[in-house]
Amino acid sequence: MKKIIISTLAVSALLFTTSCENDFDTDVKDIQVTKGDADFTKYVSLGNSLTSGYRDGALYIDGQNESYPSMIAQQMRLVGGGDFKQPMMADNNGGLILNTLVGPMQIANTKLYINSFIDGAPDLKFANNNTATTLTNTVLTGPFNNLGVPGAKVAHLLADGYGNVLNVAAKTANPYFVRFASEPNTSVIKDFKKQNPTFFSLWIGNNDALLYALAGADGTAETLTPPAQFNGYYNALINEIATTNAKGVIANIPSVTTIPALTTIPVNPLTASVLGSGNVTAGNATIDALNAQLYGPLNQILTALGAGDRIKPLSKTVANPLLIKDESLPSLSAQITAAATASGNPTLMALAAYLGATYGQARQAKTGDLVPLTTKAEIGKLETLPPGVPASLGARGVAYPFADKYVLTATEVTEINTAIAAYNVTIQAAATAKGYAFVDANKKMTELSAQSGISYDGVRYTAKFVTGGAFSLDGVHLTGRGYAVIANEFIKSINATYRSNLPQVDPNKYSGIKFP
Repeated sequence: MKKIIISTLAVSALLFTTSCENDFDTDVKDIQVTKGDADFTKYVSLGNSLTSGYRDGALYIDGQNESYPSMIAQQMRLVGGGDFKQPMMADNNGGLILNTLVGPMQIANTKLYINSFIDGAPDLKFANNNTATTLTNTVLTGPFNNLGVPGAKVAHLLADGYGNVLNVAAKTANPYFVRFASEPNTSVIKDFKKQNPTFFSLWIGNNDALLYALAGADGTAETLTPPAQFNGYYNALINEIATTNAKGVIANIPSVTTIPALTTIPVNPLTASVLGSGNVTAGNATIDALNAQLYGPLNQILTALGAGDRIKPLSKTVANPLLIKDESLPSLSAQITAAATASGNPTLMALAAYLGATYGQARQAKTGDLVPLTTKAEIGKLETLPPGVPASLGARGVAYPFADKYVLTATEVTEINTAIAAYNVTIQAAATAKGYAFVDANKKMTELSAQSGISYDGVRYTAKFVTGGAFSLDGVHLTGRGYAVIANEFIKSINATYRSNLPQVDPNKYSGIKFP
């Protein structure tokens, strides 16, 4: 099937751009470029997946070639900057294979692509039938200027053995760093210092909050780094960097409410047509049945308990919210069981214990909650229910409350953004104390997430999933064009701090989303 690069200009033709901020500077082709007070001879970048060029759910060659540090390095070459070497993947599909004692095992998926559109929504598939070819165990010859490690938190950059293949199974090592660590028991920061950089960039800390957010703030899968702990690790990292006497630029962390991975799926996706698809059958009839079997009786019981706003009957005419479990709510399990037992309704009486156990902290999602992109595929999937419970009550998010990992409640969003705000205080304070250039990435992502977005040379970029031009198909990482927007923020900050005049890159010349 033929693939073409979507033109963001074509998308913009459908949208108003006159009110957009224009970040594209005046043509500087006739201005002599100078390095100012900086020395770009040996530029080394530190960070996580955003630094590596990761996009569409994977790390692959085209993405690496359009990483924001690679773009910055190209501009630095105009004033004496050296080569910028990256630990390239084996192909343009991405994904990782790890050789183990029992044979090869794929440990990372290949990139996402749009296979088609279904009811206007992209149908995403994994490239190359989700078969990876890049071998984790093959160690590349460095040193490498791009030390972006997908999945890394701040503490990981300081950890010895983070590139030891023997530690991958225990998850104390990173398979991406395994491929390019100078030796198994080194750390990322040690490999950075070995290169004696003259200039650096650092964008790290996103994963200290984001992985927790994407896991629905389910503390069993990921944890939120406490701000005090983040402060300790970040300053330890900065102090290690400072021993090189390199000048540099550091960036702060965007809010979780600015990325399409957490802002695309509405809290109320349950229309009559949705309820009539997949494992949830019969459209309006299903709404009637669910109201009779579940929503109506629960609403009556909860109303009597003074909590009738938790669950209301489903509507046939407007979209309905997802049903979720909110662990911050007082549990009404015992009260629900007692009320169902005393109802005199044989069906409710038979299900009394189940209803109490399942819906004691259930409520319908509301404005302020966030639904991860990955949750969409789980809506309506059937839970395995106890004997005697109707199968129709097992549809996740519809009749069976979504577990914590599937939805971020408003309380959890506040918890995460409060931590990020504290992280950002630490980051800006470090930049000020050391005299490093500072990039307010949070502000730029907030601009992208606004309805008007930002404009470059007449082309509008927003955080809208697929059509916004800035974010890739995983909803977290950027497209080539999005990374160019970020590269320009770094360049502007470098110029302002070190009196250089590196030219900005043109985002419109880089790649966006590929459509079928």
